[in-house]
Amino acid sequence: MKVTLLVIGKTEESYLREGIGEYEARLKRYVPFAVREIPAIRDAKSMPVQEQKRKEAALLAKHIGADDLLVLLDERGKEMGSVQFSGFLNRLLSTGKKHLVFVAGGPYGFDETFKKRASHIMSLSKMTFSHQMVRLVFTEQLYRGFTILRNESYHHE
Repeated sequence: MKVTLLVIGKTEESYLREGIGEYEARLKRYVPFAVREIPAIRDAKSMPVQEQKRKEAALLAKHIGADDLLVLLDERGKEMGSVQFSGFLNRLLSTGKKHLVFVAGGPYGFDETFKKRASHIMSLSKMTFSHQMVRLVFTEQLYRGFTILRNESYHHE
């Protein structure tokens, strides 16, 4: 199964790009993985929040296939620890789907119609992270999940 992290906007900070790149490279040992950045909406600050969320949903939808397994990263989603996430990841990988897509949305979250399309909605933490930081935290947790599944020594309980 191919795994993609789909995000809106570029990762601007070099230290975050470097960290994400490190985990991207590590993940290639386990699964084909890529972070796909979609250009942010122009003039988003001048439009109402609901309109911005609808436009972001339309942009994201263009990059998600009908047969893709879609998981949204949202602060109101289901929380899990790293070991629980590895079990969740294992279940997703066993579905027989060819493409697993995790999506980090824009600053206001996801449009409700887009949420309905998702198979799962998960939260990385009760804490709030910048959208730039979420990319690094998620790629590290994805890597950690695979190491747990393989009983490798990266994760310690």
